[in-house]
Amino acid sequence: MMTLGAFSISLSVRQLERSKSFYETLGFAVHGGSLEQKYLIMKNGHALVGLFEGMFDGWMLTFNPGWNEEAQAVDPFDDIRKIGRHLVSNGIEIEGEHLPNLSGPGHLMIRDPDGNAILIDQHR
Repeated sequence: MMTLGAFSISLSVRQLERSKSFYETLGFAVHGGSLEQKYLIMKNGHALVGLFEGMFDGWMLTFNPGWNEEAQAVDPFDDIRKIGRHLVSNGIEIEGEHLPNLSGPGHLMIRDPDGNAILIDQHR
């Protein structure tokens, strides 16, 4: 079994401050990011929602190998390069990837059979 790490949904928003207020009303609190950086990670219990202003269109499922929902390191974990090799060997096309080194941070993007975007984004 492959371990993909923390799960969240990433949403493209038009007005970050307005979206922040909306999700705060639902009981979410800022867990990461900043208004200046044009993104916020909002958390309510184990639920994570990423709000991104002007970075992409639509929404996507996001997984963070090596992290839990508290953005704390977990070990062991499946490195994104191992995950990518597994996907390709099982016939899943990688749309875009940025894996600059043999280890450490990187990301890749795939789509499910219905075209829904899935980002696998490793920060460590």
